[in-house]
Amino acid sequence: MPGSAGVDVLHADAHCIVAIKPSGLLSVPGRGAQDCLAVQVQALFEDALVVHRLDMATSGLMLFARGADAQRRLSLAFAQREVHKRYVAIVAGCVAPAQGQIDLPLIADWPNRPRQKVDLAHGKPSLTRYRTLAAGAERDTTRLELEPVTGRGHQLRVHLLAIGHPILGDALYAPPDIQAQSDRLLLHAASLRFVHPASGETLQFDSTVPF
Repeated sequence: MPGSAGVDVLHADAHCIVAIKPSGLLSVPGRGAQDCLAVQVQALFEDALVVHRLDMATSGLMLFARGADAQRRLSLAFAQREVHKRYVAIVAGCVAPAQGQIDLPLIADWPNRPRQKVDLAHGKPSLTRYRTLAAGAERDTTRLELEPVTGRGHQLRVHLLAIGHPILGDALYAPPDIQAQSDRLLLHAASLRFVHPASGETLQFDSTVPF
């Protein structure tokens, strides 16, 4: 149900909101840019508070809390890895095996911020599970479902790059020929499951992948 500010809100109750962020829109205000999904949601729900973020280039489901108590509960659920997220991406090349995990520690690449990088000595533990959904018949690509068990910045993008399968359209990490295959990053937060901060009910929301 698109809101009056053009926000696509899938769910809203007295404690939480689930909305869809389009690719190219910031999650929260950034340097020199105030328009973002958080501001748009707050135009509809004054007490909406941020509990997590998506990269500007990533589209998909974002969860907001209503009020400080709900924010505290949901933030704790994210910190304790009790919020389950699934993403869909299209990556370069044929991924083998068809399912597996990427366990590579990540750290900020300080001279090249906001880039992140794999650092076996000093990086924070980072784990991504993946499974193949389909292989691209017309080009050498694979559609993957991704589960970030940890929530490091740019985790999915860096992990896929590290195993030789950068995401199509990734202007930050992919080589030029892979960037050029899409005018946006082909990464979408497609599924979100969490425990409601007040009722204790398990809720799941799914979003159609736009690519």
